Amino acid sequence: MTKKYICEMCDWIYDPAEGDPDGGIAPGTPFEKIPDDWTCPDCGATKDDFVEYTE
Repeated sequence: MTKKYICEMCDWIYDPAEGDPDGGIAPGTPFEKIPDDWTCPDCGATKDDFVEYTE
């Protein structure tokens, strides 16, 4: 199972199964493979503001 990551600023969850199509991230893309200049689609936080999410 691929890990999900949560934005510490707004609690938006990045789910690799869904990706971020509006942000140019295809479904199936692991968080580690997202470009470093990608930002949270909800609040604009940087990739550094995300931590591993455990349900």
